[in-house]
Amino acid sequence: MSKFRIHRHIHRLCIATLLLGSIAASRGVPKPNIVLILADDVGCEPIGCYGGESFATPNIDALAKNGMKFEHCYSMPVCHPSRIALMTGRYPFRFKAGWGSFPKKEEKRSIGQVMKEAGYATAVAGKWQMTLLKKDLEQPYRMGFDQWSVFGWHEGARFHSPMIYQNGKVREGLEGEYGPDLYVKFLSDFMESSQKEGKPFFAYYSMALAHDVTDDLKWQVPYAPGKDRWMNYGEMITSMDEMVGKLLATLDRLKLRENTLVFFTGDNGTAARSKLRHFGKSGKKYEYEKVVVRQNGRNVAGGKGLLNDRGTHVPLIVNWPGKIPPETACMDLVDFSDWLPTVAEIGRAELPKEVKFDGKSFVGSFLGKKESTRTFAFSESKGGQAFVRDQRYKLYSNGKFYDISSDREERKPLAKRKATETRKRLETAILEIGYGK
Repeated sequence: MSKFRIHRHIHRLCIATLLLGSIAASRGVPKPNIVLILADDVGCEPIGCYGGESFATPNIDALAKNGMKFEHCYSMPVCHPSRIALMTGRYPFRFKAGWGSFPKKEEKRSIGQVMKEAGYATAVAGKWQMTLLKKDLEQPYRMGFDQWSVFGWHEGARFHSPMIYQNGKVREGLEGEYGPDLYVKFLSDFMESSQKEGKPFFAYYSMALAHDVTDDLKWQVPYAPGKDRWMNYGEMITSMDEMVGKLLATLDRLKLRENTLVFFTGDNGTAARSKLRHFGKSGKKYEYEKVVVRQNGRNVAGGKGLLNDRGTHVPLIVNWPGKIPPETACMDLVDFSDWLPTVAEIGRAELPKEVKFDGKSFVGSFLGKKESTRTFAFSESKGGQAFVRDQRYKLYSNGKFYDISSDREERKPLAKRKATETRKRLETAILEIGYGK
C-alpha cells in the first residue's frame, strides 16, 4: 500500500467524469475495448505489487503502477464456481450445475452473449471448463464468443504440445508448441482483426497458468522441454507474467492502449501444492512441490479450496491509461458475481431484464463516478459452507464470526457481544441472499 494513493471519490472528479461519460455516449464515441485476464490458481501473495517477494511479476506490477489496485476482491475457493459467477453475474448455488458444466438456460445471457449483443467482437482463449468440448463443440459460440481457442480440459495437455479446440475443431500439428504462447497469439490476432473491422472487442484471456497439469488422463502430458519434470509454480508465475506482457505489447503495437480497459484477476487462491513429476510403473504416482510464497515478510501457504483469505482473496488490477489515475488503490468490495454487470456497463450493454443479478457493477470504483453500492462480498464452497464479509469482518453461514484484521487465519471466532451491529448487518445479508434455503 505504501506506494499507492488511496483512491478517493472527489466531488469535482465525479461531476467531470459523469459529464464526460454522457457527452461520449451522446456523440457516439467508440466503445472501449475490454481485455479480461483471469489467472488460474493465483492469489494475491505471488504478485509483486501485493507484497509478493518470491517471484518477479514486472508486467503485472506495471499494470498496477499505471492503474488501480483493489485490496478487497473475493472469488470462490475453486475455479469452476468462480467461472459460473463470472459468466452469469449470479452466485453458483442458484444453479444445479455439476462440476465442469454450465446451466443451459443461462447460455443466451452469459457475459459473452451480453457483450456480443452490445456490438462487441468476442473471443476467449485458454481455459474453458464449462463443459467437455468433445461432447459439445459449439458451446462457446452459443455463449456469445465469436472465436475461441481453449485447451481440451481433462482431454489433453494445456502447456507443452497442447490439445486445443479452436472454433469448433481440434488444432493439428501442435507437437513441441507451448500452449500459453498459442493462446496469446490467438487473442492478439483476434484483436488485430477486430481493429481492422472497426469493432470494439471483448477479449477474455482465461489463463492456463499457474495451474499444474491434469492427473486423470490415461497417459502423461509432456514435461517442460529440457527438464525431467513439469514447470514448478515459480516458473509458471514467471511465464504468466510474460504472457500478460505479450498481450499488452500487442495493444501497444496496434496503438490501442488508450481505448482499452484491462483487468487482471485470479479465479481462486494459490494452490497448496503443485505436481512436479510422475513415477512408478503405472506413472500415476506423483512428486509434489508444496507451494509457500513469501509476502510482506512472511511465508504464506497456498490455500486453494479453503474459504479463508488464502483461498478466496484474489488480486484485481484495473488499467485504462488516461481514464484511471496511476498508482491508486481502492478499498471497495468486489466479488465474482460483479464481472458481468461491470463489463456490461463499460460496453453500454443492456442486461437481461428477466434476471435478478447478484453482481453489482464496480465501474464507479475505478472511474470515480459514484460510491460503491456493494456492502458485502460473498463466497461459497462445495462443502455447503459460505461467507459474507466486509473489509474487516467475516460471517460464515454456520454462524462463526471473525475479525480478519486481527485474526487472518481465523483461529478464534468472536464472541456474540463483539461488533454486534456488523454481525447483524452480515446476518441480514446472508438471509437476503437466500443461501441454504
